Amino acid sequence: MAQTENKLDFNNMNIFRTKYILIVALILSFDSNIFSQKQKVWLDADTGNETDDVYAIVQLLMDNSIDLVGLSAAHFNNADLIAFEKWNQYQTKGINTVNISQQLNIEILQLMGKTNIAHPIGADRQMGRAWGNQEPRPSEASAQIIATVKQLAPNEKLHVICLGALTNIASAIALDSSIAKHIECYLLGAKYNYQKKYWDKSEFNIRNDLNAFDYLLNNPNVALIIMPISTAQPFRFERDALYAVLTNKNPVLNHLKQRWEETNPESTIRTLWDVALVLAYQKPKFVTVKKVLTPPENTQRLVKVYTEIDESKMKQYYWNSLKSLKK
Repeated sequence: MAQTENKLDFNNMNIFRTKYILIVALILSFDSNIFSQKQKVWLDADTGNETDDVYAIVQLLMDNSIDLVGLSAAHFNNADLIAFEKWNQYQTKGINTVNISQQLNIEILQLMGKTNIAHPIGADRQMGRAWGNQEPRPSEASAQIIATVKQLAPNEKLHVICLGALTNIASAIALDSSIAKHIECYLLGAKYNYQKKYWDKSEFNIRNDLNAFDYLLNNPNVALIIMPISTAQPFRFERDALYAVLTNKNPVLNHLKQRWEETNPESTIRTLWDVALVLAYQKPKFVTVKKVLTPPENTQRLVKVYTEIDESKMKQYYWNSLKSLKK
């Protein structure tokens, strides 16, 4: 009788253990599904402006750890378009800068086989007017950014990476302020001296839409993570060393080489500004981030600023990324 009871107890323990294991497995599976959800990212680029945008776009398109939900085109309007006959390889007469960016975005997505990613065209000019004001500049890009945020889960955020003028993201938020708390905006622009604690807005991206930058700085609901060009400056590459990697049958690598040849053929070395921001986003362990006060003329609040990059590690990581396309 005692042996029978012991046998029953043993069987009951096995049943209990089996049920426990199944329950734990289900819980772990449920948790892993939550944590394995990829971060949604939107990339906004003035792709037609110069060499480095396409390099940054390709780098982000290769990242399988994120969910790139959009690639929008930004304008690169600047005073030189009026004063000079050419801007890089483009004739300035009748130029439409956002159309140039849009065409390049489509070409890149086609080469990468990723035209399923939303690729709306952005605004063709800055927010407000030349003397200020911050009226939004509606576009397909601002509308789709708003729609994308509206589809997020309650506690989810959209990470928006801006490589040029901030017109599209600032206009989206100005058109629907409810999306601000669901966005983290990573941008390249301005200069910042961390030792002396001062800002300098006299920089190409910011000059192209100062109204948009001020709008974002003044909005306390917008989380800003800023890569000043003073921080990105050391991320420089020699043309011939890049060409040695880019000489390949891979059409994407050929496109990158062609872009340098078309836009800055005389430059033997260049800073790949936009790539520095994308890599800082991808590999936060390679950068130093500090919370600093906004410029004194703006709403006083803390924003995050990249104050230093580990250029050697970032460069090695980027070389490896490019070489992976040759396989």
